[in-house]
Amino acid sequence: MADTEATETAMSDGPDGADAAAEPVEPLEPRHLAAVAALSERLGEAVLEHHSQRGELWVRVHHESWQRAGYALRDDLGCRWFDFLSAIDWLPSPFGRDMDAEQDWPTSGPPARDNAIEHGITGGETRLQLLARAAAVEDNPGGGGLAVTLKADLPNENPAVETWIPVFAGANWHEREAWEMFGIAFVGHPDLRHIYLPGEFEGHPLRKDFPLLARRVKPWPGLVDVEDMPAAEAPS
Repeated sequence: MADTEATETAMSDGPDGADAAAEPVEPLEPRHLAAVAALSERLGEAVLEHHSQRGELWVRVHHESWQRAGYALRDDLGCRWFDFLSAIDWLPSPFGRDMDAEQDWPTSGPPARDNAIEHGITGGETRLQLLARAAAVEDNPGGGGLAVTLKADLPNENPAVETWIPVFAGANWHEREAWEMFGIAFVGHPDLRHIYLPGEFEGHPLRKDFPLLARRVKPWPGLVDVEDMPAAEAPS
């Protein structure tokens, strides 16, 4: 595990996944130091990095310890309120921005393509990352209890982790959505099937390399797609 000083220097990520201006480094609060120590005792070297930001703790763990990390959140840290589970694909779109409306281009032509993968808080090593948040809200009804967001780097080929359903039953539909949209398998999930898409649908729409064919047929018209208002009729 990286030492505390190194992990506290992580940068915040902007809306496009690129590093935004560095925020003031927050020293780990005593409760965060205790939480990291408890996770490290349970998971050992599977705790890869950690970082405090805006009063919350972010921890990156090895994907093979994903389910054990969930148990540690619930049983060792008292984080019994499950908030969400989702994923992110840090891969820049291989299609660039060629489907943007021409009026959104710089005057020199289409924007240059940036193929660099940049990760957010606590870093990363692969394009796909799984995220989940749980909190110990009973510590403070006003919302001041410990909250931890876990992240895990997933293999580029056949991304999979053990399901969190035995830990938090509410993770069921969150995992189905992540499987449907990102192609992440959850080993032990009893009912991985589509939520939004037809059962025969192929592909994972929230992966950056999934082509938006509708925009190939009709290029995106701009920031908003509205029709002109009908002309006012002359009074009779």
